[in-house]
Amino acid sequence: VQIVESGGGLVQPGGALTLSCAASGFDFSRYVMSWYRQAPGKEREVVAVIGSRGRNVDYSAPAKGRFTASRDNTKNMVYLQMRNLVVEDTAVYYCNAVHSHGGNYWGKGTLVTVSS
Repeated sequence: VQIVESGGGLVQPGGALTLSCAASGFDFSRYVMSWYRQAPGKEREVVAVIGSRGRNVDYSAPAKGRFTASRDNTKNMVYLQMRNLVVEDTAVYYCNAVHSHGGNYWGKGTLVTVSS
């Protein structure tokens, strides 16, 4: 199993960034995919949860209206489009795959830094 996040970097407040997550080694289309983040000194928190077919997406309060999460089951990819970024969005962003019958996989994360 491999989950690899990419797309992080330094962005100014008000800017935008798109993260990608490449998954392999499991039956991707059967898994719920999620984005989490962990800011320095804080606990990991959920950002967005994408149903297995991609039709249902739930967002955390900070993400709602600014972030758009999606998946492409033909490519085993998950995306997180972020806009109007604020300093508080600075965190390591993780991609997670979970199945109700077992299987809970994490990537190593990608760092997003929002700073002027």
